[in-house]
Amino acid sequence: MDERLRAVWDLNVAMTREGVGRHEYDGHLQDLTPAGVSAALARLGGPALADSHDEQHLLVFEESARVRFGQLEMHRRNPLVHLDNLDLACYDREYAPAAERDAARRNHLAKWPAAVDMAVESLDQVPAPVAKALLPAFAGLAKAIPDSDDHNNHNDHNDPNDPNDPNDAVVANARAAQARIVAYLEQLALTGSPETSIGAPALAALMTADEGVNADLAELAERAERERDRLQAMLEDGCQRWAGGRTSDEVVVELLADHPVANDVVAAARADTEETIAFCRERGWLRYLDGVCEVAVAPPSRRWATAMLAWAGPYEIDAPSRYDITPPEASWSEAEQAEWLTMFSATALPVVTAHEVAPGHFAHGRAIRHVSSEVRRSLHGNGFAEGWAHYGEELMLEEGFRAGDPRFQIGVALEALVRVTRLACAIGLHTGAMTVEDATARFCADAYMPDAAARAEANRGTFDPTYGIYTWGKWVINDAREKAREAWGSAFSLRRFHDLLLDMGSPPLGLVPGAIPANPAS
Repeated sequence: MDERLRAVWDLNVAMTREGVGRHEYDGHLQDLTPAGVSAALARLGGPALADSHDEQHLLVFEESARVRFGQLEMHRRNPLVHLDNLDLACYDREYAPAAERDAARRNHLAKWPAAVDMAVESLDQVPAPVAKALLPAFAGLAKAIPDSDDHNNHNDHNDPNDPNDPNDAVVANARAAQARIVAYLEQLALTGSPETSIGAPALAALMTADEGVNADLAELAERAERERDRLQAMLEDGCQRWAGGRTSDEVVVELLADHPVANDVVAAARADTEETIAFCRERGWLRYLDGVCEVAVAPPSRRWATAMLAWAGPYEIDAPSRYDITPPEASWSEAEQAEWLTMFSATALPVVTAHEVAPGHFAHGRAIRHVSSEVRRSLHGNGFAEGWAHYGEELMLEEGFRAGDPRFQIGVALEALVRVTRLACAIGLHTGAMTVEDATARFCADAYMPDAAARAEANRGTFDPTYGIYTWGKWVINDAREKAREAWGSAFSLRRFHDLLLDMGSPPLGLVPGAIPANPAS
């Protein structure tokens, strides 16, 4: 293994373990102490790679690590980095025999006290709103710890080799560590700075480093305004096709209320999964759409998200990918359950499935398994990954998926309005132009979100300053498609264009435009 690549992996342990499938990292922590991060950064760099594209790809990831951990010291400011270090849900997917995964989970759980020690040592710059926003996620880690309710068949003795024994020292120490980090964040939520903005220079530096292309915040914000207007026109057109003469506000409220009951959400997602995969296979857009995509209820530690896709990593044996769905908790109030279920409406769920499954993340993961370059197989740019899945939503609309049902167009517009509002709000929040209240109002007005959901999106922006990458990535892919269409003329096809993109794996966005040859055969 190239030492430069290994050094980047060591600064992205959680992603490398799960998304890449390098399971030598199972049960291991990333050293997030200030001294550990400095030592890891010092190991970056080395002799240039022979392949120029791979060299540029790797250089971007090295610079991203230097900016994130060196210049901006996100391990001191953002608890999310430490949450990833504690996460155990990566062992739920069946990439290896259950006994092997249970042992890795237990080894990882045994290191929770050390992980919390790192977090407490490092997190000395956390703004109070960020600590408050992430508290529920850290509290939710308790669900990953075995307890007596999960252990009804356990005999009345302690088995030191039983990864599910709720009474042993590993579990007790993990429970104490989880309580300690929650208490620490509660204190930070009271005593931390009220200022959440990282500042325009820092945001631009972060986005530029992550994607290897200059992030002009003013230009991105201006384009976001134009994109919002385009999407609102698309939404209005769809609503008029569905119920002419009524306002978009009225139609959206009515359509989002048309959702399955909680117990039927997974079945609905499973049906949409089969339909989207079949449609993409019929169109022949993608060289690789093999493998199995299972649909299941999300593991407890990941029920903060409505839906997500965990693919079979390119270095794993071929195992099912998981499309995880989170129905509302039975303990929630009726109103809370109803609001959560709007995200699984007959209007929203097919678009979510296109994003997560096909032609989105599941299909993308299948393609990455066939890439030969280790750099491209293992260094996955978030802007491209999310941009590709977001691009796929509107691609389905353009190519006639559910052409007779305006609800799909409405759903595509609504999902895209959430994504472009994230970009606008990330820039607003981190340049100081918006408060959390301003961002909340923007999600309500532009993305048709109820207040609680809008506030959750605004709060996410405080600790996830690059969560506008969905729209940015989609733009880069669409611009590249138009460049290819113009250059290739009659030789252009979606299949040819998609093959070219996906052969790069999940590249930094800055590498995409230069990969479009004047001649499609070159």
